[in-house]
Amino acid sequence: MEDIKKRIRTIKFWNSVFWITGLLSTLVGLALLFTLLTDLFMDGFPRLSYKFFTSFPSRFPDEAGILSAWVGSFLVLFVTASSAIPLGVAAGIYLEEYAGKNWLTDIIEINIANLAGVPSIVYGLLALGLFVYFFKFGESILTGGLALALLILPMVIMATREAIRAIPNSIREASYALGATKWQTVQSHIIPYSTGGILTGIIIGLSRAIGETAPIITVGALTFIAFLPSSPFSSEFPFVSFKWLFDPFTVMPIQMFNWVSRPQHEFQLNAAAAGLVLMAMTLLMNGLAIYIRYRFRRKIKW
Repeated sequence: MEDIKKRIRTIKFWNSVFWITGLLSTLVGLALLFTLLTDLFMDGFPRLSYKFFTSFPSRFPDEAGILSAWVGSFLVLFVTASSAIPLGVAAGIYLEEYAGKNWLTDIIEINIANLAGVPSIVYGLLALGLFVYFFKFGESILTGGLALALLILPMVIMATREAIRAIPNSIREASYALGATKWQTVQSHIIPYSTGGILTGIIIGLSRAIGETAPIITVGALTFIAFLPSSPFSSEFPFVSFKWLFDPFTVMPIQMFNWVSRPQHEFQLNAAAAGLVLMAMTLLMNGLAIYIRYRFRRKIKW
């Protein structure tokens, strides 16, 4: 009896040690993050203004802005989402619902999991050889968007598979019992029930893509650009132009890198302000992912 009590006391002691260690680790991380955010806010917030968002970069720090950078980030992210989301979701649905469980599927799954951990510079080199030199897309928005699409594609596939895997088999069996086909089951039950998890994974992947620098620099994004890409709209039929896809571009992280490399202190303040904007965009996307997941979980009743 005494041995059992002693063992229980030992387990409780180590549980307390683990709890305290975890709490302290969390508090240290939060304290460092709060310190960095506070310093960034104090440096960059005074520079945030309407002119800062609507001005091109300049060699004069007081006149410099992020217009070309945030427009380029938006267009690159649009290309990334347009290419990675349909392909990634379709691949995830196929691997989880249609692909047979054999050695080939196992190899594909292992490679997808490994690709999610590959350094981003490798995707930049791949995009440089494939899209710039082989397909001749040049150093364009299309190349940058496709490079980031390659980067987040494994994340989208894995998020789709995990969301589908979380659905109970009883839903599939009930659908089949009522005479539904495989595609009708996937379309009417699997996809709607897994949409929250899929969208969460997609948004988290896009929030990572918007802050990536290495792949964009590798494919030739400009560090200084004082013009906007061509308009996606045209005055002639069909009133849509795709010329902007092949225009040169820059993005927010590269604009920040350009300013940080300058010796003048005023450019450091501009970089801090751009960092605040980029962080706000990232936090907004992550908050949207949490909200979407919460809403879908409330709607679904098993």
